[in-house]
Amino acid sequence: MANKDILHELDVLIRSRYSLIFLDAKEENRAEALLKLLADHMNMPFFTWSLSKGLVREDLDSGAPVYNSQDIMIALGHIESSLFPAIYHFKNIEKQLKDENVAEKLKNISNGFAKQDAALIMTGSSIEIPEQLKLHSTVVHMPDPTIDEYRELFFHIVRDLRFKNNLEVELSTQQESQLLNNIKGLTLTEAEKILTKIMIVDNKLSAEDIRDIVGAKKEIIEKEGVLEYYPVEESMDGIAGLANLKEWLEKRKNIITKPDDAKKFGLDFPKGILVLGVPGCGKSLCAKAVAMEWGLPLLKFDTANLYNKYIGETEKNLKKAIETSEKMSPVILWIDEIEKAFSSVSSDHDGGVSTRIFGTFLSWMQDRKGDVFIFATANDVSKLPPEFLRKGRFDEIFFVDLPATESRKTIFEIHLQKREKNCGDFDLELLTTLTEGFTGSEIEQLVVSGLYTAFSSGCELTTDILIDEIKKTAPLSVTMAERIDNLRNWAEGRAVRAN
Repeated sequence: MANKDILHELDVLIRSRYSLIFLDAKEENRAEALLKLLADHMNMPFFTWSLSKGLVREDLDSGAPVYNSQDIMIALGHIESSLFPAIYHFKNIEKQLKDENVAEKLKNISNGFAKQDAALIMTGSSIEIPEQLKLHSTVVHMPDPTIDEYRELFFHIVRDLRFKNNLEVELSTQQESQLLNNIKGLTLTEAEKILTKIMIVDNKLSAEDIRDIVGAKKEIIEKEGVLEYYPVEESMDGIAGLANLKEWLEKRKNIITKPDDAKKFGLDFPKGILVLGVPGCGKSLCAKAVAMEWGLPLLKFDTANLYNKYIGETEKNLKKAIETSEKMSPVILWIDEIEKAFSSVSSDHDGGVSTRIFGTFLSWMQDRKGDVFIFATANDVSKLPPEFLRKGRFDEIFFVDLPATESRKTIFEIHLQKREKNCGDFDLELLTTLTEGFTGSEIEQLVVSGLYTAFSSGCELTTDILIDEIKKTAPLSVTMAERIDNLRNWAEGRAVRAN
């Protein structure tokens, strides 16, 4: 929603006698600038209240506060007694709203303004509205900065530093677009600090600085404490098989690296994928590899940390995770073993918490604002609610089966080379044949166990040592045969084979 849209919305609300409005805004300065514009547009007086200054009329030169109005009850009492038609902007009153006397006074003023154009507009982020005010108020969400606002800020900083510091700019048009795309989701204040910092370090702005923006965003995430930032280390070359999944992801790579061209072509940022399959077959590894290939930050949403024993905290955790991922956009949000978060949706044992967070998550998947690509993995599809698997929730559902013959050979090569072993010293054909039904993780563990055996015996790793390790291992395809068969049967006709 652009600024002109929210101005129109607020104008309509005030003229419709909505005199108590909560404006959900992350930046007070930006909200105040918007409300000043609104007052000017509606030709109305404009007052602000803050704990430090009290109640001040901003559209007059004097700017003197109402006497002793730092006390919010005195400020509200002044408004109630005069009922002077104006726009009153109250900043950061989350704490004051917990006072029942403040809430009652706001309700009285709202009733007093019922027959004239006037409004008390409270701003803050995620304000908890007192119960007695919910019927008397409405909530409006301040839109995130537009790409034009980011661009204007960017050019302002560049012009300023070119004049002061002889800043050198070494960005192509495409790289400039990529840089602006990477600061999306930040507040203008956060973006200004990050951009200024990366420019003044060496008085130069180049393509390398784009990654520094991602690093700065990481610091913001770590402060929130809900999502885990994963460093990008893996590449698609380190994953055997999964040809169909790799091809699907490769086709969408240019949407990430050339966002403006993609938009002009009629393409939107992809929603995400759900990857089902046998544990240990590379699903989680692929999430890390996609981040590397697409050049995007990878955030892991640990579903184990979602639920909290305190009332309301679980919903807050989910909301915070959603807001943080949107702030980091464009980003990959990795939700590992997603069934663990939503498996108890049909149960009432938690007082309906699971049902509420599931509904919130589905709504966000449908209407999310930021460019967030969801990479969700699941081992047990039977525990996922059917609504989750409906067409349109994800761009595609993939099924990862046990690795085929050629993939198993490649997995052996990857893990032997990773440990600086010469693949030519091993009978890979024999090892591949003997490990039919093994997962990629199980094959990696064979190599690791074999190395421990060889090291303790004072010899080099050999094919015979690996064969002994194979004989000692009971793969998941044996211990979980029935579950794997059920998963395969479910995936038939419902999911695309990843390999």
